[in-house]
Amino acid sequence: MMEKTLGLLFYLKPAKNDRGEGRFIYFRITIDGKSNEISLKRKWITTRWNSATGRAQGSKEDAKALNVFLDTVARNVHYARRKLMDAGKEVTSEMVRNVLLGQDETKRMVLELFKTHNDQMEKLIGKDYAYGTFQRFQTSLDHTRSFILWKYEKSDMDIRDLDYDFISEYAFWLKSVRNCGHNATMKYLSNFKKIVLSCVKKGWLPRDPFSGFKLARREKVREFLTKEELKAVEEKKIEIERVAHVRDIFVFCCYTGLAYIDVKQLKRTELLKGIDGKKWLMTQRQKTESPTRLPLLQKALEIVQKYSSHPECIKSDLVLPVLSNQKMNSYLKEVADICGVTKVLTFHTARHTFATTVTLSNGVPIETVSRMLGHKNLVQTQHYAKIIDLKVSEDMQRLEDRLGN
Repeated sequence: MMEKTLGLLFYLKPAKNDRGEGRFIYFRITIDGKSNEISLKRKWITTRWNSATGRAQGSKEDAKALNVFLDTVARNVHYARRKLMDAGKEVTSEMVRNVLLGQDETKRMVLELFKTHNDQMEKLIGKDYAYGTFQRFQTSLDHTRSFILWKYEKSDMDIRDLDYDFISEYAFWLKSVRNCGHNATMKYLSNFKKIVLSCVKKGWLPRDPFSGFKLARREKVREFLTKEELKAVEEKKIEIERVAHVRDIFVFCCYTGLAYIDVKQLKRTELLKGIDGKKWLMTQRQKTESPTRLPLLQKALEIVQKYSSHPECIKSDLVLPVLSNQKMNSYLKEVADICGVTKVLTFHTARHTFATTVTLSNGVPIETVSRMLGHKNLVQTQHYAKIIDLKVSEDMQRLEDRLGN
């Protein structure tokens, strides 16, 4: 932004109906020919004022003190101009005046802005956001509100008061008071930082106040079933119908890689004939809106056929009759006990099993697996490839044989 010429003049001005010797001290800010004046709420005698310099004259202490004060005012004027320029705002005499008087901008409060963001997000559920994403941001808002009360003993705070100390203390609070793990802490801080960065983009903050704070997550070992464990779950005869029902849906996800919400919403119309004439699953991940397209393996087809005449599936045009997430996870604990599996069974476990035991371990290229999982980039899929020792062993054995020949 181009610097504009700034003129500053201190002068005395009589008040209406004031016949005394004292005059009020004013100063006039002029930028590009346009002026604004401000009263300093102080009086000075005309006979001790130098109009040419705009300062008190004489060597008495009161004159020296006044001149020091006027010099400070002049520095504040130049600081206000620089502040406007750094924020990318138009520099006018009125804007400089408003900064000096503390009227440069409306106070913008952290929790108010966070709530506005979440209110807008709620209206876009099903369009731009999933309900689960909205819930996570609501939890982040609750945590931020509790932290501000704990740390600053305030119900809210100005966004301009945010700094590095705020986010480092917030991270400490999440881990110590809320007992969050490292990755959960980083997720909550990322959600909060999204609000802060939007303030930077809108020009409400001159820069990112959390610059330098790293939001790095630690890589987590993704649990999955081995070939033997998956076989034990598949083949175990389960007498309790509701548990057998949940086992079948879990196994279906092990052979398709679908997440809970995606299998719950899977419509019969999303099972189509593919390019090879076989039955394909063609849907879209709710979490990322990425397409998922894959031919159904025989194990998955058998489960689809098993529930084709289920009343709930017929009524709602669904592929499988999936219960609530809470009930499914509860019954999966029973599945694990009955099948003798010591690992925690969740739909994440099923998805990871598809990526590792079912596909990558059987030589399916990582690019193909990434596409079937609906990942947006290969980096997401590479996490799975890192933990398949069997695949590494087989690849190295092939290399050994090749080198031997």
